[in-house]
Amino acid sequence: MAELLRTHPLEAWAAAFERLPDTVGIAAEPYVAMVDVRLAPVGAESSAALGVDLPTAPNTWVPAGTGRVVWLGPDEWLLTSTTEAPEELEARVRTAVLPLGGSATDVSAQRIGLRLTGARVRDVLAKGCSIDLHPRVFGRGSSAQTALGQAGVVLLALSDSGDDVVVLVRSSFAGYLADWLLDAALEFTHDS
Repeated sequence: MAELLRTHPLEAWAAAFERLPDTVGIAAEPYVAMVDVRLAPVGAESSAALGVDLPTAPNTWVPAGTGRVVWLGPDEWLLTSTTEAPEELEARVRTAVLPLGGSATDVSAQRIGLRLTGARVRDVLAKGCSIDLHPRVFGRGSSAQTALGQAGVVLLALSDSGDDVVVLVRSSFAGYLADWLLDAALEFTHDS
């Protein structure tokens, strides 16, 4: 049986990303396993079963092993792992949540991540996103489901200074968003 090779949907944009200055860096994140979890209610039993406390505060995320757990709704989370294969993560999470009345679905192929770094990250995002991304309200551990340009995204704040953000976007919108981000960053390419 032949092994299928994965090609990252943003491979063609890598050179353009590399040409950006330090004030606004853009990099395509490697593929990660992602599982959508539906579970209610959440408490000590679910935390023990999953080995992580699911965030219950809206618009937050927490580190979890080699990945993250992102709050998507009152009974929905996105769990990621950089070390487990998608089918392994799904099987492990499903085994943990099924006895609690929950469900787990592999959504690894649905989204990819773009990491934005540098002093101008908030300025670039503000060109197409109407939410307040100031670090006092969008610091490390914050997340937001919003529109960026014309693409639905999930934003994850990785720092308290607003200079490190992961943008999760549907794979089918990745090329559009890459072009949009490069255009939005253009005015900052001459910053010193």
